[in-house]
Amino acid sequence: MDQKGFTVWFTGLSGAGKTTLADRLEPILRERGLKVEKLDGDVVRTHLSKGLGFSKEDRDTNIRRIAFVAQLLTRNGVAVITSAISPYRETRQEAREMIGNFVEVYVKCSIEELARRDVKGLYAKALRGEIPNFTGISDPYEEPLNPEIVVDSEKETVEESLNKIVTRLEELGYLPKVDVAVGAK
Repeated sequence: MDQKGFTVWFTGLSGAGKTTLADRLEPILRERGLKVEKLDGDVVRTHLSKGLGFSKEDRDTNIRRIAFVAQLLTRNGVAVITSAISPYRETRQEAREMIGNFVEVYVKCSIEELARRDVKGLYAKALRGEIPNFTGISDPYEEPLNPEIVVDSEKETVEESLNKIVTRLEELGYLPKVDVAVGAK
């Protein structure tokens, strides 16, 4: 049977846990026999979107590039995992329409918690006005209105969030179910 390609699109503020969840989801998909590619926002910026800044236009261009690559892979039966802030609803909707088999995962977390977790001190600098165009502080982040999955990294463990994602991917028919009740009575 040919694998049905799909894209799991992680969106959320910087430091919310998108990459952590993407990194943990990848081996699960591979264990279930899927071909998987991961497109991390920071990695894509280094290679595919080098030279782009953080204006709305540049952010949109970056997301459109990620969506284009995700669409090519999805069309060819690959399970794609993207993790990029992707702050604007309209551009995420464009990605959804371009890709087709699209599962939006909103990784939710409060600014207060993100600032507390922030080892680099970026939120503190942004709150002091030292970093322009910082998403969630001096630049907007438009929360998804109808994501397929919402995880709350402030209230859930990584495992709880991951279980939510895997269960939903199974329900949507993208991920083959695994019988974990082996040996159960």
